[in-house]
Amino acid sequence: MPTVALHTLGCRLNQAETAIIANKLKQRGFEIVEFGEQADLTIINTCTVTEQADSKCRQAVRQSLRKNPQSYVAVIGCYAQMAVDAISQIGGVDLIIGNEHKLSLEKYLDENLQKQPQPLVVHTSKISRQPFTIESTGLYDTHTRANLKIQDGCNFICSFCIIATARGPARSREFDDLVKEARELVDHGFKEIVLTGVNIGTYRYEDKTFFDVLRALEKIEGLERIRISSIEPTTVTPELIDLMADSQKICHHLHIPLQSADDAILKSMRRKHIFSDFEKIVNYAVKRMPDVGLGTDIMVGYPGEDEQAFVNTKKRVADLPLAYFHVFTYSDRKGTASYKMKPKIDPQVKKLRTRIIIEMGRRKKIAFYQNFLGRTLPVLFEQQYEGYWEGFSENYMRIKVRSEQNLKNEILPVKLIEIDGEKIIGELL
Repeated sequence: MPTVALHTLGCRLNQAETAIIANKLKQRGFEIVEFGEQADLTIINTCTVTEQADSKCRQAVRQSLRKNPQSYVAVIGCYAQMAVDAISQIGGVDLIIGNEHKLSLEKYLDENLQKQPQPLVVHTSKISRQPFTIESTGLYDTHTRANLKIQDGCNFICSFCIIATARGPARSREFDDLVKEARELVDHGFKEIVLTGVNIGTYRYEDKTFFDVLRALEKIEGLERIRISSIEPTTVTPELIDLMADSQKICHHLHIPLQSADDAILKSMRRKHIFSDFEKIVNYAVKRMPDVGLGTDIMVGYPGEDEQAFVNTKKRVADLPLAYFHVFTYSDRKGTASYKMKPKIDPQVKKLRTRIIIEMGRRKKIAFYQNFLGRTLPVLFEQQYEGYWEGFSENYMRIKVRSEQNLKNEILPVKLIEIDGEKIIGELL
């Protein structure tokens, strides 16, 4: 039985796609092993969202080749879409596949997995705009929360973002096809499904919208939680929040990328919203769902972000009822509009601003957690680590309890006792 090791870099969408590829290969007779172990085939699903992500991709490829020089190495995904030449120069890579064909990877493998003198490149710069189906199911997922790909690509051409180029135009998965996979995931024991895509709120297939996806999934017997992954502010409407508030299954958790709270910077970024739009969404969500976990993305150091623009972001974000931040330091991406924009921000200034926002986010998370101490919440347990079982509440708090039982994939009530860094220690009831 041939062995395969898979490694995913980047977003939930990549995780969903890796799970689909893994399941396909398992059906073809491959045994899945941990990345870093000896394997006949190594697949690295890459990210290119930042310069640092590119660097991590190259490091992962070289690390794999050092540990398994005889492994047949396939590099796929976003970095493979954008940097064929750079990857080709890494000796030992056998296959490079861009985003258009990566879910059909098995068709391009050498039959005997023999090392190649030069990598086979499967790449097209033009990515289809057509609706799509997925012929496999992402059953091979090491988590208890399954990622369900419903959409790909983006037509929101933000000035700093390379993903619209790497992933192509917005397109949606055929409605019946995604519902079919969701049912299969639940039949195999998954209790929570996370909806993934590049811009999921823009889902549209024939007359079906993102609302229809949520309503269809709500009807699946045995599915206990539906989680919405990162979703653009302009696609979060009061009607969507009302649906979440009234649902028994849709998690009270939203991750809505803001990027900046300064309107001039947002305009330069080509974002579709201004700060007051975001503020209204957040406040309405808290009004309808007081326990909602709200997260956002903040980018610091964007070209032209002077001290006043940064202060605007810092002050305005501090006043919002947010539970956590993902903080990104701006990096130039060749091929984006912001690449040529000036003035550039001094690297030391960017580092300082990044630290300030990260620290603010840490304090926000602690304050959010403190609101729930003494309360009892259901937790979906995922993994055991250093004597604790860890999992997530519906509103995306990471909670851990001591237990000798096997709690994996169980949803159980937990009384929240104390905060321990980025997690809450609870007591299993």
